[in-house]
Amino acid sequence: MQIITASLVIGVIATAIFDLWGLLVARLRRAAPPRWDLPGRWFGHMLHGRFRHDDMAVPHPIAGESAIGWIMHYVIGVVYAALIPLIWGRKWLEEPTLAPALIVGVVTVLAGWLVMSPGMGNGFAASRAPNPWTVRGLQLAAHVVFGFGLWIGALLYSM
Repeated sequence: MQIITASLVIGVIATAIFDLWGLLVARLRRAAPPRWDLPGRWFGHMLHGRFRHDDMAVPHPIAGESAIGWIMHYVIGVVYAALIPLIWGRKWLEEPTLAPALIVGVVTVLAGWLVMSPGMGNGFAASRAPNPWTVRGLQLAAHVVFGFGLWIGALLYSM
């Protein structure tokens, strides 16, 4: 039960920090903030057996896709948070160190590059994006921030 509770707290904190980073980057780049409606559409279409699309903007919208996207975003953050005590042990929850959190943060970018991006029609590691290296760099930076968020969340949880 401790791992579930800790993962909820740590995962929500880390994902919120990830989101704040995304808003800051969008503001600095004078770009639109991150959208979770298209990932929500992707998850919604999975319920109908469709896991890959050529362009996520083309499939018909799913009712509540924005809410689905946001919920899944946080659920995934909680699942990623659970990886640390499952791999490094429960002791990490009592005495969190930065290295495991950063490792999980950085490694989880691979799920986006190898599963989500191709599934949504953006190719492996955003290879079909107009500026794939910029996208990759921003995604990697966001996952590093997520790793710091995992550590901060764990420090707060351990207090």
